[in-house]
Amino acid sequence: MAKASADEKILSYNDVVLRRSDLDILNGPCFVNDRIIEFYFSYLSACNPSEDILLVPPSIAFWITNCPDIGCLKDFVEPLNLSTKKLVLFPVNNNDDVTEVEGGSHWSLLAFERDITVFVHHDSYGGINQRHAKRLCEVVAPYMNISNTTSDELYHECASTPQQVNTYDCGLYVIAIARAICRWYSEGQEDVGLLWFSTLKEQVTPYTVSKMRNEILELIRSLKASK
Repeated sequence: MAKASADEKILSYNDVVLRRSDLDILNGPCFVNDRIIEFYFSYLSACNPSEDILLVPPSIAFWITNCPDIGCLKDFVEPLNLSTKKLVLFPVNNNDDVTEVEGGSHWSLLAFERDITVFVHHDSYGGINQRHAKRLCEVVAPYMNISNTTSDELYHECASTPQQVNTYDCGLYVIAIARAICRWYSEGQEDVGLLWFSTLKEQVTPYTVSKMRNEILELIRSLKASK
């Protein structure tokens, strides 16, 4: 009975199904799973309905990073139309094993911005996902319609990324940073040269992130009630 309760479907939103176990994660100080990140990315996409912006689901970003068959990667990546996007956000997970479901112990965010032509890695725990983010950058760069530039030249590790104050809120920082970047882009990018860094400093703090669990729970309840 406990398993059935945990598997109870709470909300179907676009292509994401949230279950009772996902709400339990949000109710407690727990590591946020890929379904919660995918749900919120889907919500951000709905709030920012632009063909210029792409928020890549965690499962797809993970597969691109760790795909064991490079030969089949083109067929997997090309439908994303990365070459036409001006802003792309990829969740990064430190799981290296494609056979391990919901593996890994840390989330971070890799953001691509076309006007400056840069991949920026935001890691809320001292950059421990840097190797995985660089690998993802290396894999997707050939599909971004960028010429004569190596992945090393494209990659930037953001040292000023807001840092988490515990060991379990990394996924919430990914969500909060993604939300702030989308707001920066949608509100007109007042200073493209400085990207979204000042926006993150203002909008992503331990206090704002600490409120996100309840905010996401309220969002889920609101969306469920509207169905």
